[in-house]
Amino acid sequence: MKILLDPQTYNEQKFGGISRYHTEVFLEQQQIPSVEIECPIVFSENWHLKEHGLFLNFRNKLVDSKLLPKFLRKKLVKKFRKQNIRNTKAALAKQDFDVFVSTYYDPYFLENLGEKPFVLTLHDMIHDIFPQYFTRDKYTVARKKLLLEKATRVICVSENTKKDILKFYPHIDASKLDVVYLSQSIDTKSKVNVPLPQKYILFVGNRTIYKNFIFFIKAVAPLLKVDSNLYVVCAGGNGFDNDEKELIQNLGIKGQVIQNNFEDNELASYYSNARCFVFPSEYEGFGIPVLEAMACGCPVVLANHSSFPEVAGDAGVYFELNNPMDLKYKISGLLEDEVLRQGFSHKSIERAAKFSWQKTAQGCLESYRKAIAQKA
Repeated sequence: MKILLDPQTYNEQKFGGISRYHTEVFLEQQQIPSVEIECPIVFSENWHLKEHGLFLNFRNKLVDSKLLPKFLRKKLVKKFRKQNIRNTKAALAKQDFDVFVSTYYDPYFLENLGEKPFVLTLHDMIHDIFPQYFTRDKYTVARKKLLLEKATRVICVSENTKKDILKFYPHIDASKLDVVYLSQSIDTKSKVNVPLPQKYILFVGNRTIYKNFIFFIKAVAPLLKVDSNLYVVCAGGNGFDNDEKELIQNLGIKGQVIQNNFEDNELASYYSNARCFVFPSEYEGFGIPVLEAMACGCPVVLANHSSFPEVAGDAGVYFELNNPMDLKYKISGLLEDEVLRQGFSHKSIERAAKFSWQKTAQGCLESYRKAIAQKA
């Protein structure tokens, strides 16, 4: 099987879940003798590619040179991104591949695809479910709908995502939707020394809009106020904005809420030392941080909706979405009962072991094979 891999996610993301997913799948699939993968990329700033030494050449050294003026660097990066797309169109025109794998929702490749099959991965339906959060995005919903209609097969990262597709687009043929779960890439053995409080609740990543941070911090504030030794650690997401600072101040918990950015090799330490990890998001297509936490033996507290029950199973501690009293109660139970906390810690490790990038890669290959057979 010869796969032509679309480079668009590597053009758009320096790092992130989508580009990490395609990189991990690529790394697994390229080890299979019967699989050949071509990605017509001449340059990328993507951290996941750099981490594994993929698609690097002299142009990276040129662009990364400290002697290069910023304006010229910006021009070169833009030029190389356009070259990646031109190279892909040229590869499409040759028709020397069995299946094209799209890495995001720009349909630029359709006009050059010919009769070859293509497979799309659908990560979530967040733009459709919460359009009020994406008023400046004029393209994603329409592009995604077009590719859902045109795709030979669609890989859904959860049963919930598949259900959401059919809810918003009931005309899509359900038989072409393949559910393939994701995995996580955290190195649980690499625990570096990170200065952290002795006792803390962990929040990871972006805090904006549907991630529900404001709801979370209001719900846990009473727990912090009765226990001066308890903290909230926000890992990643950059520093608090003025509204967040004001809220934390008004809640009377300023000294107990900490924000740290982190390196990848530090993340396991954040999870492993936390009393629990809370993921209060209103919606996720899958939720890789849930798996990361569980792999580190950190009990996860999350809403009983969307894809979360599929990912966490009976290892999750579930609260009613947007019910602050229920969230506070579930966290308090873990903080006060060490036997309960350890029980969920063991369950979490066992649950996380059921997921792997090898399984993900094999599931994707099966979807590719179905796509090829449909076009034969």
